Amino acid sequence: MDWVDLVLIPAVKSLVMILVLLTGFAYLTWMERKLVARFQVRLGPNRALRFGLGQPLADALKAIFKEEIIPLHVEKWVYVLAPALALIAALAAFAVVPLGPPITLGGRTISLSVASVDIGLLYMLAIAGVGTYGVILAGWSSNNNYGILGALRTGAQMISYELPMGILLASVLIFTGTLNLQQMTEATRPAWQYLWALVAFVPFFITALAETNRSPFDLPETENELVAGYQTEYGGIKFALFFMAEYINMITSSALMATLFLGGWRGPFVEQIPILGVFYLFIKIVFLLFVFIWVRSSVPRVRFDQLMALNWKFLLPLSLLYLAITAVLKVFFG
Repeated sequence: MDWVDLVLIPAVKSLVMILVLLTGFAYLTWMERKLVARFQVRLGPNRALRFGLGQPLADALKAIFKEEIIPLHVEKWVYVLAPALALIAALAAFAVVPLGPPITLGGRTISLSVASVDIGLLYMLAIAGVGTYGVILAGWSSNNNYGILGALRTGAQMISYELPMGILLASVLIFTGTLNLQQMTEATRPAWQYLWALVAFVPFFITALAETNRSPFDLPETENELVAGYQTEYGGIKFALFFMAEYINMITSSALMATLFLGGWRGPFVEQIPILGVFYLFIKIVFLLFVFIWVRSSVPRVRFDQLMALNWKFLLPLSLLYLAITAVLKVFFG
């Protein structure tokens, strides 16, 4: 391997991934506002360029040029670094997502993920945990009661819902036998295993809603109780960084669910035209993002005690039962 394989190609892939995710975040906000508007029988953004397509750019310029205010009562360095930590973790988690089969260019075989590692799934879970620290540190460093309550809710919510999520992922691993997401996608398994894996999709999607702080589980920032929770003391570009992290986490969660439950980049004619895999994965991610938004428009926000009861009394026992049945099926049917 020369410097092209070791340095240039990974650097280019990283840069492209960051640009795509930032652009995807911007137009995901546009997509959500337009869809929620349609669900509520109104128009949504429709002034900035045709169909409101310039609205994300207008929002970005507004956030960038807003006056930066750092309150005197905050822990300054932690307060400033917390949004960056949340965003960096959100971007880094996407690095192991396989976007398609390897392609050959100029005699080189190039993987369509930034990093194809053998512990890819474990890496994603670990990085997601680092992102949680950004939210918790933001609430703590704000020295604000609403911010601290939001941070405490975040810690309790993330730790609680990681348990059923991890158990459901372990159930999938029983079938795949690998933590490498690319190998998971490429592996050929009996049809009944794919159907049984789909049973875990709904409970896994519920845990993903909680892990990404999406409605109806957006309790760490609920405006009717905590003003804005851990974001209360933030404004301008620092607030925008938290906003970006949340939406990029949605994209990453959708990519992970598409890979685990919907076949990832696999689809018709991918063997003949490998780049088609990127298109198939994109369609699946957009569909799952639509479901995220659909849930937000349809399901009212729950109370915090209901959120925790759903996890400990329903999702955790259900995931343990699913793990046990999966193990039995694997032993008897292979």
